[in-house]
Amino acid sequence: MMNGLRYFLATVAFMALASSFVSAYDPSPLQAFCVALDGSKNDVFVNGKFCKNPKLVNADDFFFTGLNIPRNTSNAVGSNVTLINVDMIPGLNTLGISFARIDYAPNGLNPPHTHPRASEILMCAEGTLMVGSVTSNPNNQLFTKILHLGDLFVFPIGLIHFQFNMGETHAVAFSGLGSHNPSLIVMASALFGSDPPISIEVLEKAFQVDKNVIKELLMAQFMGK
Repeated sequence: MMNGLRYFLATVAFMALASSFVSAYDPSPLQAFCVALDGSKNDVFVNGKFCKNPKLVNADDFFFTGLNIPRNTSNAVGSNVTLINVDMIPGLNTLGISFARIDYAPNGLNPPHTHPRASEILMCAEGTLMVGSVTSNPNNQLFTKILHLGDLFVFPIGLIHFQFNMGETHAVAFSGLGSHNPSLIVMASALFGSDPPISIEVLEKAFQVDKNVIKELLMAQFMGK
């Protein structure tokens, strides 16, 4: 009971922190809100979404439920990201924030990836996570820490970053991101799972490995889809 209460309080505190301190990268809105709506000829187009008539906006446009429910991590990497962006909460449109729950199986990995439009602040809510991000060329410096319950780590916008569950039990993290649609580029999928595929010769030269290694990586990515 006490652990459950601590988990709940930590989550609420982090959500308040994320909503207050995540710096918006998206353009600042010129109105209090612009609830997203599927387009029609009578709507106003703003930064990728149409605005719902303010007179028709209601509380459900700013509401989502269910982030307390564990997600299925039975996949190749052993993790599951539930991103709550403008597509999930229409009221996030133009506000410059989104939120995510990440579930990790034992030894589960949220693989190296980037968010082109958002910085991210992540809180470990359960388990033990190794997290890290890598700076851009020419240094490619790795910043890494081990996170326990209540620990936070920041991933600057655009940098490659990851999380790995070091424990033998399920782990959970929550993160706030500085965009209503932060986007996602997973390194392995982008390089070895593009459609059409990147030339083997290009990948062979880029990674300085034998082409047979590249073929195996391409096949592994294909089988993982």
